[in-house]
Amino acid sequence: MEIPDSQILTAFKNSSTKEEGFKMLMVKYQQRLYWQIRRMVLDHDDADDVLQNVFIKVWNNLGKFQEQSQLFTWLYRIAMNESLTFLNQKKRKGADAIDGVNVEVVARLEADQYFDGDDIQLKLQAAIAGLPDKQKQVFLMRYYDELSYEEMSKVLGTSVGALKASYHFAVKKIEIFLTGD
Repeated sequence: MEIPDSQILTAFKNSSTKEEGFKMLMVKYQQRLYWQIRRMVLDHDDADDVLQNVFIKVWNNLGKFQEQSQLFTWLYRIAMNESLTFLNQKKRKGADAIDGVNVEVVARLEADQYFDGDDIQLKLQAAIAGLPDKQKQVFLMRYYDELSYEEMSKVLGTSVGALKASYHFAVKKIEIFLTGD
């Protein structure tokens, strides 16, 4: 039986059950957040590091959560922001030169013991990695998480129209990459 968010929040806000509430939150959301982060950063170890940062932020801020959105929407936004911060830091360090990003992505995924995809999946991941961060984020949320544009709008604080445009451009760029046109 899945634990309701209200029970998690109540437990977390009570000092005697705070740790138990946090454990319930982790059990309920850790896997979903891991895979969202993993799709953004690609590498298992990097995803684990980012997820750890997400849970540190959640621990420090959950008491301030005002329940104006669903708990997962709030968590998802933190995970996306941490993923983007990680990717931007990595770019600043020069780890992903623009012209070599696709080659590096494929090499990292091929070496990753947790990746069990075939050549087509490797090529798709290389195409996704080449997208600008915003388009990448929107594509992943729509394609993998099957979020509606309205749900994405709540998470990202962007208009539905802008999200549709970002998704459209991302799909076109991926098609061009995959077909070579």
